[in-house]
Amino acid sequence: MTDILLIRHGETAWNAIRKLQGHLDVPVNAEGTRQAKALAAELQNEKLDAIISSDLQRAVQTAGEIARLQGISTRIDAGLRERCFGGFEGLLYSDLPLRFPEAYAVWQARDPDAPFPPGENQGETIRQFHTRVMIHILHYAKQFEGQKIALVAHGGVLECAYRAAKNLPLDAPREVTLYNASINRFRYDPTLANGLQLISWGEIEHLNHDLTDEI
Repeated sequence: MTDILLIRHGETAWNAIRKLQGHLDVPVNAEGTRQAKALAAELQNEKLDAIISSDLQRAVQTAGEIARLQGISTRIDAGLRERCFGGFEGLLYSDLPLRFPEAYAVWQARDPDAPFPPGENQGETIRQFHTRVMIHILHYAKQFEGQKIALVAHGGVLECAYRAAKNLPLDAPREVTLYNASINRFRYDPTLANGLQLISWGEIEHLNHDLTDEI
């Protein structure tokens, strides 16, 4: 079995105003940096055998804080990117039903095969995204069998793993909150249908701890 810490990146300025990021490369803001440092401090006495990050800078920056205190390097993998939202990217959530009323309604209905309007990047359906994410998560689970790894990624990636572990259909409503800089623990077990067991969700107590100047 493999212990997997699935971690969402620290806050970005777009997170704070509810603007859709997707594949757009937005860095963490000052609060996101604070969160990443608190996260790293929480994990510094928990030995990790590998840290793998999405290639988007908000994830890379968060992973870098963890890697610094662990004394290991970060592997980068674009396969752990957030879902691409096509023409929705760069827009406020509140603007979507006005700009794309039909596409927004379909998105909210969670049709697994519904496309997005075209944009700077090619959008992914729920099914395409879920397949991509699970291929990469299970790849690292098998590669580091019997070890403990951290995958630093995005809210959508966390949700994919949750759905797999709970064996939820892709069109089921979301039933969990996706916290910035949260620790979400899974265990890879090849005897399970989807390979993942959920151990704990949404660990964010570390974000309320006072940080010392040394961290």
